[in-house]
Amino acid sequence: MLVDGLRLEFDEVQIVLNELDRQDSKWWALGKIYAYRLQDAPFIHIDSDVFLWKPLPVTSHTQVFAQNPEYFQLGKSFYKPDELSKLVRQQGGWLPKEWQWYQSQGNIQQAECCGIFGGCAIEFIHYYADLAIRTIEHDANRSVWKTLGDAIERNILLEQHLLSACISHRNHQDISRQPITMEYLFACEADAFNAEKSAAAGYTHLIADTKKNAIVADNLEQRVKKDYPEAYLRCLEYLE
Repeated sequence: MLVDGLRLEFDEVQIVLNELDRQDSKWWALGKIYAYRLQDAPFIHIDSDVFLWKPLPVTSHTQVFAQNPEYFQLGKSFYKPDELSKLVRQQGGWLPKEWQWYQSQGNIQQAECCGIFGGCAIEFIHYYADLAIRTIEHDANRSVWKTLGDAIERNILLEQHLLSACISHRNHQDISRQPITMEYLFACEADAFNAEKSAAAGYTHLIADTKKNAIVADNLEQRVKKDYPEAYLRCLEYLE
C-alpha cells in the first residue's frame, strides 16, 4: 500500500514484521517494539495514526524522545501494573527486575506516551525493547496472557510503562552507567490535548476512538488535500 500503492519514498524497506503474523493480535504494540529493536542508528518511530505538519524538535544529542510523560496513581488509572504483577505472581510468571523495582517506588508512577518514540541512545533502547519482547514471549507468561482480561491493557504496560521503569531503574540503581535523559514534544498529557499547543507543534495524533470521528477525519482529509494535493490524489487512486 505505502510503496506500490501510494508511491511514498523510502530509502529502505524491511518486511521482517511479517514474521509476527503468528502472534496474538491483541499485542498491537509488538510490531512497534520489534521495530525499535531493529534500529541500528538514531531514529524516530511515528505511529500510523500520527500526522506531522512540522519537523520534530530532536537533535543528535536527544537520547530518548517521546510524545509526553503520563503520570498516574496506582489503583486510580487505566494503567494497572499492580494488577498485572499480582496476576503474574499468582500464575508463576516472570517480570523483569526493572518492573519489580519500580513497583516498590510508591503509588505515583509514570509511563511514556509512544505516539512518537526514538532517539540516539540505541544501546538502551535495544535493552528496553528486548526486555519488553522477552516479557511478552516468556514461556512462564503464556497462561497469564491467556487469562488476562480486557480490563488490563497489556500493550501500554509493556511498551509505555516498562519504558519508564527501565529509565528510572537505570538512573537510580545503575549509577555506574550514563543516565538516560528523556525529552518530549509536550511537557505533560494535558498539553498534548491542548488544541493551541498541538497546532503550534504541528502534531496530530488520532488517539483511540478519535480515528472513528467523522468530523476529525474530514478535517484531516481537507488538510491533506490542501497541503499535499499530489499525495491526496494518489490516495484516491489507490482507493479506486
